[in-house]
Amino acid sequence: MSSLSLAVRDSSTMLRRNLLHARRYPSLTLNLLLTPIMLLLLFVYVFGDVMSAGIGGGGADRSEYIAYLVPGILLMTIGGTLVGTAVSVSNDMTEGIIARFRTMAIHRGSVLVGHVVGSVLQAVISVVLVGAVAVAIGFRSKDAGVLEWLAAFGLLALFAMAFTWIAVGMGLVSPNAEAASNNALPLILLPLVSSAFVPVDAMPGWVRPVAEYQPFTPAIETLRGLLLGTEIGDNWWITIVWCLGLTVLGYFWSTSKFNRDPK
Repeated sequence: MSSLSLAVRDSSTMLRRNLLHARRYPSLTLNLLLTPIMLLLLFVYVFGDVMSAGIGGGGADRSEYIAYLVPGILLMTIGGTLVGTAVSVSNDMTEGIIARFRTMAIHRGSVLVGHVVGSVLQAVISVVLVGAVAVAIGFRSKDAGVLEWLAAFGLLALFAMAFTWIAVGMGLVSPNAEAASNNALPLILLPLVSSAFVPVDAMPGWVRPVAEYQPFTPAIETLRGLLLGTEIGDNWWITIVWCLGLTVLGYFWSTSKFNRDPK
């Protein structure tokens, strides 16, 4: 077999291993999935009328706020799944299984590839489930055709892959699962300081730069434009630059740490 065939075979094996772990231990995934669903229900049914009136400057219309809120919640769902990725990688590194893998004739990078692909698949499935809840409570896409939906799906997948590589790196540098969970926590908190819940222009001046110069805000605005027909502007290429940059950074950080770590 060629080296490429071996890499694909071993990566597929590691992917199946990670998916089996997720199926056998679903509590972490379910707990992280419940967070965006609870936020969605909270902001729609408790704060929806007030937030809609404040953003629109007119009467309360909960349906308008649902449309505004859902793109941010979908990207926040991806952020929530990253904690599980970091914890899973940290467990592999500290429980001795990686040391055994290194004594076997398997492609070295397949371990990380299995984690990344498995985590991206879980993130996409989580987004689909949260999106189904959003549709059930009234979210409707406006003027989005097949191309817009495909672009939106591609954006979510690219975003998930970029941050998954960062989460893998966080798991590799963490001494235990608790530290990995704490290290990945900012990936959940960062979308809270973005345009997910309110427009950036409505934020205080000292918060606005944090919301503007981070990856979640342009990604949210791009997703809103694709699904709701709002103005995208420069946000699409800023999002792509963020995603590609984080992917490259996370990949080299993770592989360099994995290759030199003796555990």
